[in-house]
Formats: sequence, structure tokens, C-alpha cells
Amino acid sequence: MSKSYNKGKVKAVDDLSLSVRPGEIFGFLGPNGAGKTTTIKMMVGLLKADSGTISINGYSIEREPIAVKQSISYVPDNPEVYEKLTGIEYLNFLGDVYGVPAAARRERIARFLDLFGLTGAVNNLIQSYSHGMRQKIVLIGALLHEPQVFILDEPMVGLDPKSSHSLKEYMKEHCAGGRTVFFSTHILEVAEKLCHRIGIIHQGRLIACGTMEELREQSRDKSLENIFLELTE
Repeated sequence: MSKSYNKGKVKAVDDLSLSVRPGEIFGFLGPNGAGKTTTIKMMVGLLKADSGTISINGYSIEREPIAVKQSISYVPDNPEVYEKLTGIEYLNFLGDVYGVPAAARRERIARFLDLFGLTGAVNNLIQSYSHGMRQKIVLIGALLHEPQVFILDEPMVGLDPKSSHSLKEYMKEHCAGGRTVFFSTHILEVAEKLCHRIGIIHQGRLIACGTMEELREQSRDKSLENIFLELTE
């Protein structure tokens, strides 16, 4: 798929072909402006590709957008939330949107509030939340319907170390059940330790994709940081 801006003058994503597997944590890396967020926004239906096709869980984002969105969750790099709602009102709103049954909803909300340390603030207005707390409430809302594909853009930004650890552990659990995580990050250590496979995008083009072992073979280096710097210079 491809996407340009400014009447075709700026090629944000250039003939990108990518396949992500069930049960996989896939890390999507690249410098600022490489096309990561544009790619993700096309995947979730917020931007339309100029050319190419996107299929998630066997559904076309162009022809079957509702089916795609029912089976995914998306956490953007700068989440916008309804500030006049309390945390619990926001979570119940998303539970209604995704049709999560009452009993399952109560259990999942309690579990994730405890996981991310937000139980004590869930009855407060979201406008009183810090950036990190807003990131947590958005993550919890995104997980309520147990999406088949969990898509995150820079999810660790703003999270405290404990919550960041909790998210990484949940990502592993999520994929152990045959589901998929697709996330972008600038934290290379996280990608190196967590991901089954990694894709590196530069100037809109996918320049490397594979396991850490495959990437090391390609560049003859053991460090993802050095591999990344070598490939994106």
C-alpha cells in the first residue's frame, strides 16, 4: 500500500507490503517521519490508502470496515478522551460500543484497573487525570472486548515503569492465546526483548523485517540499536 500527502509531493508510505501472523508480537520501528503512524492509521481506517489493500482477520478495511473494527483495538500515540466523563463512565461507554456482556465487563474492568493501578481514580473525571493516567484508561478501554488484533502507536510513552511492565506482560499473554499485537515504538530495548518479529520502515519503505536472529544475520550485529542505526543512516 502507498500514501502520499501534499498532492503526491510527499510519499509517506511507499509500496509497503507486510504480513503479520496470529500469536505474534510485531514491532514496527522507524525514525520520526518514517511512515509508522500513517501506516497504522490506514490499518485502522482513519486514513485511506492511495493504492493497495489492507486485510485484518480476513476482512478488508475498505469493504468491511465495521467487521475490522469489531475485531481490533487501537491506542494512538496521543489519545483523546471524553474529559467530562468519569473513568468508569468512559469504560462502560466502550463496553456498550463493543457489546461486552455485563458480567464479563465487570470482571475485565476490575482486572485491568488493578493491573494498571487505576482503581482508586476510576470514579474521578478524566479531566483530572495526568497524561499517564489517561494513557492507562485508554489502554483499559481498548482491552475490554478482548480484541483479536491489538494495535498500539508508542504505547509506553507516559506510563510509569510498573504499568509499562504490566502492559508488556499482558501483550505476551494476549498473543499466547493466538491473538496478535502490532505496535510501534522508539524504545529499541523493548522491541528487542518483546517482539517475535520486527519491521523497520525508513522514508516510507520497509527496509528490514524478521526475527532478531534474521536481522542480525542481515547486518552482522548483535544489537538492535546498532542494526537500526546502520539501516536508517
